[in-house]
Amino acid sequence: MIKEFDDGACLIFGGSGGIGASIATRIAEGGSDVAITYRSNKDKAITAAEEIRKLGVECSIHQVDIANKAQIIAAISDAAEVHARIHSVVVAAGSDIKQPFLAEVTDEQWDEVIESDLNGFFRIVKNIIPHFRANDGGSLVHISSAGLGRTPPKDVLSVAPKAANEALVQYMAKEEGIHGIRANSVAVGVIETGIFKRLEAEGVFDDKWKNAVLAGLPIKHFGKPEDIAEATAYFASNRSKYVTGQLLFVDGGYSV
Repeated sequence: MIKEFDDGACLIFGGSGGIGASIATRIAEGGSDVAITYRSNKDKAITAAEEIRKLGVECSIHQVDIANKAQIIAAISDAAEVHARIHSVVVAAGSDIKQPFLAEVTDEQWDEVIESDLNGFFRIVKNIIPHFRANDGGSLVHISSAGLGRTPPKDVLSVAPKAANEALVQYMAKEEGIHGIRANSVAVGVIETGIFKRLEAEGVFDDKWKNAVLAGLPIKHFGKPEDIAEATAYFASNRSKYVTGQLLFVDGGYSV
């Protein structure tokens, strides 16, 4: 039987909460060490790491604001030192996205998501490639948005930078496959955690909104973090050794 993950660790940017924590747990259940990052809530990251270690693997924590190039480089270097090798990277971190119409987007809001969600992603890609090349390859998984398949109103701050990220994923897959490096994306629909819960609490995602979205879904419920974790683990694992440059929609059929 194929070993699910190579030796070393999966480095998960944004792995201390919400979808990221579920991904970290699923990969740890597959027998792999993990390295998780947090931006400001160290206590939450420590708690997440303690739970992951109960699964019999190592879990390191690293502070990273993905708008900060130096912190990205340090996290990659430190995780590689702790775990000897990084076999995969998952990018599940991003901005606290607001929901304005395009005409109402401020320069400050735009600059924030471009600097973190796009420039941060570029810096992760650029700085993990040398490590992957030096260690017989690796896998990058981008946690993207199902908005790429349908253009939902008021979601431009999330979808626009992820569209650019998809181009980077394609170039990484195309140019780095010769080095044993793969790159794929998971397009996330409405998942009951993280930003969804915040916007629900604020009344942005009210009952009218939720009922309208559910009415258009072939699968009549919202997703769970575990749904995203399973798809991500597939791309990060040896089960997808011949898969690269793909965008998998995990959205209950929203993009159909």
